[in-house]
Amino acid sequence: MGKSVQKITENVSLIASTDTWIEGLAIQQLIKTSELIGMQRVAGMPDLHPGRGYPIGAAFFTTNRIYPALVGNDIGCGMSLWQTSAKVSKVNLDKLAKKFAHVEQPLDGNWAESVKARKLEKGITTNGYDQAFGTIGGGNHFAEFQAIDEVYDQEALNELGLNKKHLQLLVHSGSRGLGQSILVEHVTKYNHEGLIIDTEKTYDNGFQDYIDKHDEAVRWAELNRELIAKRFLEAIQANGDCVLDINHNLVSSKNIDGCDGWLHRKGATPSDKGYVVIPGSRGDYSYLVKPLADNETNAENVNMSLFSLAHGAGRKWKRGECHSRLSHKYKREDLYRTALGSRVVCGNKELLYDEAPQAYKKCETVIRDMLDAGLIEVIAKLKPVLTFKTNGSCSS
Repeated sequence: MGKSVQKITENVSLIASTDTWIEGLAIQQLIKTSELIGMQRVAGMPDLHPGRGYPIGAAFFTTNRIYPALVGNDIGCGMSLWQTSAKVSKVNLDKLAKKFAHVEQPLDGNWAESVKARKLEKGITTNGYDQAFGTIGGGNHFAEFQAIDEVYDQEALNELGLNKKHLQLLVHSGSRGLGQSILVEHVTKYNHEGLIIDTEKTYDNGFQDYIDKHDEAVRWAELNRELIAKRFLEAIQANGDCVLDINHNLVSSKNIDGCDGWLHRKGATPSDKGYVVIPGSRGDYSYLVKPLADNETNAENVNMSLFSLAHGAGRKWKRGECHSRLSHKYKREDLYRTALGSRVVCGNKELLYDEAPQAYKKCETVIRDMLDAGLIEVIAKLKPVLTFKTNGSCSS
């Protein structure tokens, strides 16, 4: 199995070495989730941490029913990476940090036609959340300009069209209030019991209704990241191309070991969708990696990981306790700059502390566990240049 793959129970695995710190409550939640009706297998990633009843940084494979609560409220949350035309050598951090005064406001009328056209192209019919399009939201969401710090596979970088001389833009966001409304509606009707898959009565039991709305929320989240990226590029007067876009909160049909079922991911990056970025905290490196989902040598580990990877560094501390842990060491002004020399834009005091680099694990340890498990190859290491959280008016 490899030293970074642990078998916790017969149907629970953990992609992490025994040296990797994982909070005990997260393991308890992982095991508890494996006991749900219809649950076949559960896999925790090296960034596993506790959530509200269900762990974050995990994948869950079911048959006969799906569990909307496992996907959570931010359906379609994920990351997109954009190659920009802005040159790293031209960056002036003081000037750059001042360019984003309007990126949290609702998109103005100049965007109306392009948003309408893109919604039509992506089959998005809901209109109730259009005012949130192009906005990041709170929590751990961000837009970050990055520089390629080290290259380990130039050929792969060329294949993706990435240029080390230019800034990259990584966007992390999701379906905003739309996903929340879908989850609340279904939990209100069906509690946390899950939705039984009945091909003859799919709308009677809520399954198909949820799937239809879930799939639209995923497309909504993808468009949201696209609009966020475009308005940040507009703010710095640059062009850009989307290199990859990956969702890590969703449920989709999947055949694993000859069994047809449904794979839920909550804070887990798919390893069967091509290249992905595993981000660190705002004061840490991110990593562009190539998943090895079709690696026959490590097929057992790939299956045990449920074709999933970590979606980031993973929290060490709970939100809400970070200020008390850090305020005696760091003034607010200290957190606007990182040890890597990057800049942080965050006008919300609570968020500034909750998302401080110290609240997260080192991304390098998460990457090492996945390397040891034979799940990835590292293509490049990305260094933060400027991380935008909020000017102070963000909402979750």
